[in-house]
Amino acid sequence: MTADKASPVETVSQTVVRGAEVIRLEAEALVALADSLDESFEAACQLICGAKGRVVISGMGKSGQIGRKFAATLAATGTPATYVHPAEAAHGDLGMLVPGDVAIVISNSGNTSELRAILGYSRKLGIPVIGIASNSSSFLLEQADVRLCLPSVREACPANIAPTTSTTMQLAFCDAIAMAVMDLRGFTRDGMKALHPGGSIGLRLAEVREIMHPRERLPLVGRTAPMSDVLTTMTSMGFGIAGVVDDAGLLVGVITDGDLRRHFHQLGDAVAGEVMTTNPKTLDAQDVAEDALHFFNEMKITCAFVLDRQNSGDQPAPVGVVHLHDFLRLGLA
Repeated sequence: MTADKASPVETVSQTVVRGAEVIRLEAEALVALADSLDESFEAACQLICGAKGRVVISGMGKSGQIGRKFAATLAATGTPATYVHPAEAAHGDLGMLVPGDVAIVISNSGNTSELRAILGYSRKLGIPVIGIASNSSSFLLEQADVRLCLPSVREACPANIAPTTSTTMQLAFCDAIAMAVMDLRGFTRDGMKALHPGGSIGLRLAEVREIMHPRERLPLVGRTAPMSDVLTTMTSMGFGIAGVVDDAGLLVGVITDGDLRRHFHQLGDAVAGEVMTTNPKTLDAQDVAEDALHFFNEMKITCAFVLDRQNSGDQPAPVGVVHLHDFLRLGLA
């Protein structure tokens, strides 16, 4: 008689337990990593900021995969960077390194033989090397000008072989360097926008002026406009809102569906100035889309007029209007 197989429920339960165990092991390693940062981290960030050329990153195997991502993150946050494969470096790609560069070499053991060519050539050109490894007595850290030794911890692999915990630490450590360098450079949203004109990041950082409906589409009425005209404006423009302006064209109030409900019994005789809500919530043309969407959610509104305070002084006239549907259309909401 054969033993019964484990039920699917038990198998799933064991799998979930193992998955949670791996995540906790890696989380504990990240806490140890955060606690280990010292003046060497500061020195590495300052060296990167002071580079007259590019940051050239190299690493073999899984460390190389981390290096590719590190180079991409640095480049996307204002630091020119590239990745060089250490094996290819020994077959001509050493020419990617020139005086003025800073080299960053990543290795868990620090003794990977393929790294010797890039370390030797960097030394020959006088290129400073930042070494990242988990073995303080390794060849890499002995050769490096700035030595970044990560905590030595077990891999999540039962055999302590498959790169898991070590690569998680490398990834987080490289992100920490990239973000610290970005802060040191004073890299702003404007710089981020310039480097990300496409994709979801580009849309999130787009200015409201790039999304808004222009002045000719504004649903505006005067203070003395009868409510029949206000209703026509609200419905014909399709925004469900009307802005009330004074004789100078300045926005003094808005009328929404809520205002119509609150003044329902007097709509036949009232004018716009009697129904409007004063001090309306507005956006600025220079606001970024991500902040504007947060503003909509926080204020619990679906439409807002746009002002251009930067170019029009303290009392600007409305230059556009934005509806929540505009964010949905762009895939931002």
